[in-house]
Amino acid sequence: MKKSVSRTVAMALAACMTVGTLAACGSSSSSSPAESTSASSAATSTESGTPDYSSEDPLNIRIYLSDNATLPYKEDWLTFTEVQKRCNVNLDVEAIPIADYSTKVSLALNTGENVPDVILYQSTTGENASLALNGALVPISDYSDWTPNFNARVEEMGLQDDVNQLNLQDGKRYYMPSLTDKSFYDGGLILREDYLEEKGFDAPKTFDDLYEILKAYKQDHPDSYPLTILAGPRVLFRMTMPSYGISVGKNSADGSYVLSYDYANKEHFAGAIDDKAKQYFAFLSKLYAEGLLDPEMADPIDGDKWSQKMATGASMATYAYYDQIGGVEAATEIDGFKLQMYAPLEGPGGAHHQPKSRTGSGIMFPAKTAERDDFERIVRTIDEMFYSEENAKLWCLGVEGETYTMDGDKIVYSDEIVNSADGIYKSMQLKYGCGSDVTQMVWINAREMSKYDENYAEINSQVAAMPDAIQSVPPTPQFDDLTAEDAASLRTPLGDTFEVWADAFITGKKSTDTDWDAYVAEMKNLSIDEYLQMYNDNK
Repeated sequence: MKKSVSRTVAMALAACMTVGTLAACGSSSSSSPAESTSASSAATSTESGTPDYSSEDPLNIRIYLSDNATLPYKEDWLTFTEVQKRCNVNLDVEAIPIADYSTKVSLALNTGENVPDVILYQSTTGENASLALNGALVPISDYSDWTPNFNARVEEMGLQDDVNQLNLQDGKRYYMPSLTDKSFYDGGLILREDYLEEKGFDAPKTFDDLYEILKAYKQDHPDSYPLTILAGPRVLFRMTMPSYGISVGKNSADGSYVLSYDYANKEHFAGAIDDKAKQYFAFLSKLYAEGLLDPEMADPIDGDKWSQKMATGASMATYAYYDQIGGVEAATEIDGFKLQMYAPLEGPGGAHHQPKSRTGSGIMFPAKTAERDDFERIVRTIDEMFYSEENAKLWCLGVEGETYTMDGDKIVYSDEIVNSADGIYKSMQLKYGCGSDVTQMVWINAREMSKYDENYAEINSQVAAMPDAIQSVPPTPQFDDLTAEDAASLRTPLGDTFEVWADAFITGKKSTDTDWDAYVAEMKNLSIDEYLQMYNDNK
């Protein structure tokens, strides 16, 4: 793999940071973190010493944004138009399809071409760790004096230890994560509850229960594919694999693609070639062979197509998000149609949903951004845009008096939102850009629950009562720059090979009975054992 930044450049950047700051390398007019109150000769200061840029010309910031087909970006979203006015900033947003996002980010950081000022929806797992340690990213923890709002939210939520765990091997943190006060169960198994009631099925507790339900529906509706998936296999994998004791693939919990974490022994193992994965793929293969699993699952299924499959009865089960139920129910013409989301099913590894962290993907600053004379203003503006209390509410709730009002401590949404066929949460997302994983950096459970009905709150209560239903995200290995590069160079071919074999096992092109050993041998030839050793040697 071509290095993101040459050794010479990386050493030069490191040298700059030892004598001043990375910002100082790019411009003699930029200040150091210790001199944060003198960010710009043109800016005035508040009583606290924080620069006030309101009287200056608007700040221009170019941003990469991951664009999801189920929540397509709109430049006229209320969240974006309002935050630009509040923060005196002009945002040049490049919305990149989510399937291409990681590749586009990697290309920009590796080549130094077409690099934005700010990158959203990223962390320093996988390749980004190597890029960071090689000087492609700003060590934002060096500039904590410039992120007072982020600091305040971390302290309020008691997340300092969680944030510290995001430091890389050099002891520095290279992105500002999203922050959550309490994890919540936002998506999972969704079934036609009316069908279960009609046939006398209890709510499923295990994957065997689900199999029986799907098989019965197939018998009643021979042309159907009972289980469909939103956005392709990655959603199914991340929501169901943990019950088999693994988490691998593009959305693996630790970002490694092919490793998983043993919570009991606190170490990684080669999940992609473990017998747990073999058992998992054997189950999905059985569903596929019996016509119970949508054969189109191999390709990303966009929101409209997925909704149509569910609304017409072409499918009756899915893995998706609770906020999408309302839109499907509104679109159906089936009498008595009713969807329900269920708690994680029990598998060989217990009953678990996708691991979650109270710190999620967030905001990165490419090293080139630090070369701008107004670097401090950029950092302070991003901090204000996403982490201030006022704007944290904006990304979640919209604008008071327009999308909601307050009745004492109670949030009351506008009639248009309350009566929307999509439901409050999805309506807020689609129309206003609120509640997006890509842009909302502060998640307060009480606020989020206000967008849902009592049923959702009850489901969350059930999941909260289950032991370790939502496990923590595995710790990030503390790679030095050389090891991070080596790990990144192994990750891509291992991940690509896994994807090919996973599809083959599920669709029956390959058999877990007769071809598993060949698959394991190929992964070993690609150095999965050495890759695993890197993770366990750098806990």
